[in-house]
Amino acid sequence: MEGNNMHLNGSNLSSTNAFEEIGISPQASPLDQGRSSVDHSDRSRGSIPAPAPEKAKGLDTVVFNNFTSVQGKDINFTSQGVASSPLAPQPMVPLPNRTSLDSEKDSRSPMKSIISTSTSVKSNTTDPVHSDGNSGSLQGSNLTHSNDKPMNTKNSRKKPSKVVPISEMNLMLQHNHASSQIAKPARSSAVDMEILHAKSEIANAPIIVNDSRLYSPLYRNISMFRRSYELMEKMLKVYIYQDGDRPIFHEPLLDGIYASEGWFMKSMEENKQFVTGDPGKAHLFYIPFSSRLLQLTLYVRNSHRRSNLIEYMKKYVDMIAGKYPFWNRTSGADHFVVACHDWAPAETRGRMLNCIRALCNADIEVGFKIGKDVSLPETYIRSIENPVKNLGGNPPSQRPTLAFFAGGLHGYVRPILLKHWENKEPDMKISGPLPHVRGNANYLQLMKSSKYCICARGHEVNSPRVVEAIFHECIPVIISDNFIPPFFEVLNWESFAVFVMEKDIPDLRNILLSISEERYLEMHKRVKKVQEHFLWHPQPVKYDLFHMLLHSIWYNRLFQIGQA
Repeated sequence: MEGNNMHLNGSNLSSTNAFEEIGISPQASPLDQGRSSVDHSDRSRGSIPAPAPEKAKGLDTVVFNNFTSVQGKDINFTSQGVASSPLAPQPMVPLPNRTSLDSEKDSRSPMKSIISTSTSVKSNTTDPVHSDGNSGSLQGSNLTHSNDKPMNTKNSRKKPSKVVPISEMNLMLQHNHASSQIAKPARSSAVDMEILHAKSEIANAPIIVNDSRLYSPLYRNISMFRRSYELMEKMLKVYIYQDGDRPIFHEPLLDGIYASEGWFMKSMEENKQFVTGDPGKAHLFYIPFSSRLLQLTLYVRNSHRRSNLIEYMKKYVDMIAGKYPFWNRTSGADHFVVACHDWAPAETRGRMLNCIRALCNADIEVGFKIGKDVSLPETYIRSIENPVKNLGGNPPSQRPTLAFFAGGLHGYVRPILLKHWENKEPDMKISGPLPHVRGNANYLQLMKSSKYCICARGHEVNSPRVVEAIFHECIPVIISDNFIPPFFEVLNWESFAVFVMEKDIPDLRNILLSISEERYLEMHKRVKKVQEHFLWHPQPVKYDLFHMLLHSIWYNRLFQIGQA
């Protein structure tokens, strides 16, 4: 079967049971009050009817450099002992045009991120969701699978069973792509041969010293990225399944904290360059479902069970696998979903574990597979008409605040953050939710005038603060163990963000003060340059979020297929 992932110290789970139920928190968050209205009209495209609507919850996101700190020690990944392969990305190899700052041994790189205290999300239901975002675990309860067997729950109020440092994540990615010696399909089609050819072209991409458009330090390997992106533009074809009933399928939600899945769906279904109506020419197959609308439509309020959501997606995959030959050719390895709701890892388990899953809840603990799955940026869209509204921030000289965080105290990390840093230092503005003002102006102004924005996990590992920090040119400080930052296979996150392990929260201010002014200024420059990769546009543009997400799905597919 294609798409299997390597294991490293048991941190990347592979059994179906490992993905079973991610707990549901009994409350839902205010962020869900008011999402864009759901069209429940009977515009059926498939054979699975969608039951009547009910309700549920919210969410949170993250970020990564050449040096990182593990247990207080600087690790240079260039010297890690992973066998190199001509086909493996070389994420830690310094490139000729990197600045001297890339080799500076700052023990941690800066990052921060904020979730705003209000939302423009609208919905037909009234379940509240946590104001800044993450749905959590069912307290003291086991969820039940469709076969009525009890399932383990992950309580988001507890620390992960194993912490996988960034150094290990980097090695897992490198090893996964280097060891893509998965058995070829029984019969290599023309499409398979195109993929193998593209993989070879990328592995042997000419070395780029300087690029007029792309800033080299932002990427693991700019040469491979540019060649892969060029080949995607030139040859990629995606087939979109038309099966599936609205609103769960083909119904994009474009505002709120789950908007990423909706903007991708809209952009993909409107696209003329990549979409093909001929499945025989397709390199990838897109299942256009909304994890948010699945939850709004099928979740029974206060039931604390989502076995019906899981069963619904299982039946959908069984249906397309029986109706068409495409899934069974690769056991779904050339299929993909884009899902931003917290529960998506559970909804896409079973047979769907073999497909490429672009998930906002990119958590190793709940089964995210590095090198196959894609970390989806969680973008908080307040204006559908202008998704880049309020873009930008103050220049470095006008950022008097060292670090900023404001938000709800759900999850186990944020109370610890406030315990150590609320009202402790004048340059550390750390607090619970801010008073609501029109347009969230106080929150936005604090992000725009702070050097570092703290992106602390809520109930789940992800948070919109990561993208918000980049949006407002504030260096993200990610405090979320086991979170895989967006576009991890491509971006060199540690060059423009800071990662602080949860156990190091008491030392947070010293960590940030240890970053030199020279390095801070370079990181600020990089945050501004990486910004274009995290923006949605009504009409997609080169290197924007739509194209970067599609590229990461394409790139991971290339490195999952067997070699010729």
